[in-house]
Amino acid sequence: MNTIPAQELKRRGIAAVDDLIAAGDVHVIRNNRPEYVVLSEARYAELVADAEEAYVARVKASLEDVKAGLVKRGSAADLIKELGLAD
Repeated sequence: MNTIPAQELKRRGIAAVDDLIAAGDVHVIRNNRPEYVVLSEARYAELVADAEEAYVARVKASLEDVKAGLVKRGSAADLIKELGLAD
């Protein structure tokens, strides 16, 4: 894991991560704990694209469950009753 103390970042500015970012994401350590992560633009775009792809896959899977009849429709009261949570 690439790390840099927050104090070093304050002292040197963003130039402090220039060499580290070439090797991967940079974790900024503040109060002895990882607090922030600095990513390259390419890595950020990759993460956003992956998240969007995963979202679309979840929606498609949910729609397939509906088509297959695996989804029950009802009210919150019906769910509470089915789970045995009603007083």
